[in-house]
Amino acid sequence: MFDKLHKFIGKDIEKLLERADGRWCFRLHKKKIYYCREALMKKATCIARDNLVAMGTQIGKITHSGRFILTITALDVLAQYAKYKVWVKPSSEMSFLYGNHILKAGLARITESTPEHAGVVVFSMSDIPLGFGVAAKSTENCRKLDPHGIVTLHQADRGEYLRAEDEL
Repeated sequence: MFDKLHKFIGKDIEKLLERADGRWCFRLHKKKIYYCREALMKKATCIARDNLVAMGTQIGKITHSGRFILTITALDVLAQYAKYKVWVKPSSEMSFLYGNHILKAGLARITESTPEHAGVVVFSMSDIPLGFGVAAKSTENCRKLDPHGIVTLHQADRGEYLRAEDEL
């Protein structure tokens, strides 16, 4: 889990645990990882595990094969401490929110010196976090890329709530 968070946040993982508003922690409950205040976690011990639905913000989940996957609910935490960011043009926001990758034509800005395969948080031009993904190209390679080349590979976006609702 920390390897995946390190991909997006870098060394600021320590800031997640020791914050100005108190100590925070990560807890595993029913194959889901939650991020919550330590005081809330201690209060949750009074509730039986079977009756406890959730505690704090869900950061990710453990798959059947034992891999950790970040969920879209982690976006607000990732956006605060993101090391690498990508801003998309208004014309490409909806395309990303429908689950598509970000093309060079839709790229507005990218953090300087973003390496290839780094975790990036995707923002709109008005600095609203839309989702996260993986940089397909480094910042230097993005400058040389043709307009239809993929800059960021999609992993999760805010539109997942609506798409998942249709499946129910």
